[in-house]
Amino acid sequence: MARSGLRKTLHIGFDEALVRVPEALKAEGFGVLTEVDVRQTLQRKLGVEFRRYRILGACNPSFAHEALQTDLAAGLMMPCNVVVYEDDHGRANVLAVDPIKSAEATGDPRLIELAGSVQEKLERALATLAYGR
Repeated sequence: MARSGLRKTLHIGFDEALVRVPEALKAEGFGVLTEVDVRQTLQRKLGVEFRRYRILGACNPSFAHEALQTDLAAGLMMPCNVVVYEDDHGRANVLAVDPIKSAEATGDPRLIELAGSVQEKLERALATLAYGR
């Protein structure tokens, strides 16, 4: 499976990660706008079992405003998806979209530069999760 984006395997469980991830994002100026419980959705829509898996839609309002002022198509890159899932060993894994790769698809160097700043903040948020507080 191809792996892209930012990734951290944590030494905490899924439930604790679901508390800590939004806190870490908030410390970097992000809010969680949406939350999709993939496990519940797949059970309800398809009747299938799946591991605990959530998709959080994170947004930094300042960066979002700047990006949209640069190019209205920047909304295609928002919000930044952050995934929390439980692996086969009961550990939480956190993945975040790579904003630079998303911005590169636009071909706009101004958005690519801005995405670098967004990526730095996401990397710092994930780093705090890896080491705990």
